[in-house]
Amino acid sequence: METSPNAVRIGPDTVVTLAYVLFDQDGNIAEEAKKEEPLTYVHGYAQIVPGLEKGVIGLGRGDRREIIVDAEEAFGEPDEKAILEIDRADFPNVGRPLQVGDELVAQDDEDDEIVMRVVEVRKDTVLVDTNHPLAGQTVRFQVEVCDVRAATEDEIADAEAELESRANVMCCGEETHDHHHDHNCDHDHDHAHDHGHSHDHDNGGAAVVQLRRKTTN
Repeated sequence: METSPNAVRIGPDTVVTLAYVLFDQDGNIAEEAKKEEPLTYVHGYAQIVPGLEKGVIGLGRGDRREIIVDAEEAFGEPDEKAILEIDRADFPNVGRPLQVGDELVAQDDEDDEIVMRVVEVRKDTVLVDTNHPLAGQTVRFQVEVCDVRAATEDEIADAEAELESRANVMCCGEETHDHHHDHNCDHDHDHAHDHGHSHDHDNGGAAVVQLRRKTTN
């Protein structure tokens, strides 16, 4: 399907709806957004990973593309500070002893959710990894543009406010990141949808107020 020459194409201040399949470095499907439940975002405001955002520039409705993204432009490199030690008493009852590889979801005092994987079970504590599962990997996206249109003033204002909020959170962290948030494609590293949460890893999970077992579809 070819896009009409006069059709809106993906660029700054457009609302984009994508279906995609995300593959890890070994070629396994890591994530998928089908046409029935696509990803929708405002382009240019760091709402998705940067390599994907850059890769779809210029596409129009119906266009398809395969995009290969290195770790820096995808989900970042593994961060040692994302390995947290949490008291076993803080973990929920999952009906059996915790095991290496278990995935749980933590909720902090700002209601942000953090997916964590158990990497070591100790006598009184548990080591968990809050890095994205694809951190450090070169990944591949197969995308199809379901729709693209000009964003409304309200949508742009909301996107700008969200970006500013996330930038402020990052600036308050111990490490500073040089993200130049203009109408190009800078970002927070997360997965294809950017959740925009930066976490303070210094206190061994002290900010976590609730833990629950991760559910699978």
